Amino acid sequence: MAEITKWINTTIQGEVVPKRSTDFPLPDNLKELVFMAKLTEEAERYDEMVACMRKVVKLNNELDTEERNLLSVAFKNVIGPRRNAWRVITTIESRESTKENSENMPLISNLRKEFEAELAGVCDDLLNLLDAYLIPAAQGGEAKVFYLKMKGDYHRYYAEIAPGETQKQAALDAYQKATDVAVSSLAPTHPIRLGLALNFSVFYYEIVKEHEKGFQLARQAYDEAVTELEALDDEAYRESNLIVRLLRENLNLWTDEQA
Repeated sequence: MAEITKWINTTIQGEVVPKRSTDFPLPDNLKELVFMAKLTEEAERYDEMVACMRKVVKLNNELDTEERNLLSVAFKNVIGPRRNAWRVITTIESRESTKENSENMPLISNLRKEFEAELAGVCDDLLNLLDAYLIPAAQGGEAKVFYLKMKGDYHRYYAEIAPGETQKQAALDAYQKATDVAVSSLAPTHPIRLGLALNFSVFYYEIVKEHEKGFQLARQAYDEAVTELEALDDEAYRESNLIVRLLRENLNLWTDEQA
């Protein structure tokens, strides 16, 4: 058991995944809430940052670009370590299951279930905000694509831990709606459209296991964007080119895997 504990600590660098904050004192003023979200981001207190942005959303459904990005950063940094911890514990569980009559399996399985419950809680939290507040109030193609992409992402994270097809189908529906809006309202080089294509292709390739579909989706987005990148100004070029490079890296990786 000591070996397993040491392995967990080494792999996730000693990080203890905390329980999410529920009693953090928050101001009622929208401007102060946004400022506190920035402070908690600087302090890397992402559970409190989520609490700030949750209240921001409930006070004002129509977030501006900065507030949307703060919301994304907050939840991304809350769910990221939890997804990593879940991957670690499932790897340990798989390895331990090969041992005959392992006395550690019940403890490992219980810990894995705790991690899954935390992950599900984070996903439910954001998905409720998206469905109840943000998506219905979204104005313009950029905001709609941003929120629908985020909905697809968190259903995808949910699908990693949830059995059955419910979360996969919900992710597919959200990604497809986002794609429909993106194609009609955003340029092929728009970073939100590119990010959507990147994540949608990963969903097909890694979650649904439709490798050819994921590859073709990424290839189409890459081909459409790369020919127009040079026409962008320096700032837009840097932002879009970063995602184009990620698309290319995935295409190269998937090509090697299929070969």
